[in-house]
Amino acid sequence: MTNFVVPIDFSVDSLKGLEWAILFSKKKSVNIQMVYVLSNSSNFQSSVVELEQKYAEAHFARLIKEYTPMLGADSKLRYIIKKGKVYREVVNQVNSYKNAVVSASTHGASGFEELFIGSNALKIMAATEQPVFTLRTMVPQEIRKIVVPIKLHLDTRQKAPIVADLAELFGAELHVISISTNKSKRDLARLESYAKQVSNYFATRGLKTTQKTLVGENLPRLTCNYCEAVDADLITIVSSAIDKWNVILGSYAQQMVKSAPVPLLSITPKEKQIPAGFSTLEG
Repeated sequence: MTNFVVPIDFSVDSLKGLEWAILFSKKKSVNIQMVYVLSNSSNFQSSVVELEQKYAEAHFARLIKEYTPMLGADSKLRYIIKKGKVYREVVNQVNSYKNAVVSASTHGASGFEELFIGSNALKIMAATEQPVFTLRTMVPQEIRKIVVPIKLHLDTRQKAPIVADLAELFGAELHVISISTNKSKRDLARLESYAKQVSNYFATRGLKTTQKTLVGENLPRLTCNYCEAVDADLITIVSSAIDKWNVILGSYAQQMVKSAPVPLLSITPKEKQIPAGFSTLEG
């Protein structure tokens, strides 16, 4: 995570994504690129578009002046102004980097809430293999505790390497929670074996880890309640193929974007062998 793409609409809430990226800049050298997307309407005259362009440039100049002194050493803050569909331009921008992440507030003006709440949030997760941070609450001062939910999906362990990197960067404690709506002993045993594999992987990297199993009717509520109980600062999930497209019924990922009480990191699964005895896409 060396490149942070931050959608900005200049509302106070949209700046949460920028503040989150700056938190990372205090730990490592990062490139933060703010993105503003001009209104895309054939009804607008060129003079109106030019005014919006100047408006955006003026606001970006103010943000750079205000936030650059907050950056950690060797980190950079810049901006780009684009035109088109907001979610598509954000995806295009983050996909233009090899090691990048989206960092965005889920509230703001210009349709930001519509963009990141519901199906459009899942479109971004589906359209990029890069991680996506979404923030709907205040930005924490530090990342001290990270909640790592484990579900009965083969790709649920995909988050382990990225989460370990974050924990090492911030010196954070990891809370691996097995979550299930199923009380079947067989399924719970398989779920706990997944969690144990993840915990063992974290242990090989010298990370402090707590492991717990939670069973209930609502997985997002289980996750959020546990997060609040331990005063965690970040939740990490895998936005699997099932989560991405199960929009009508409401997927775990979609509900977590709506309800997470702390910043949420959504990771798209892709096959990766990690040196702790398991492949993250195998059972």
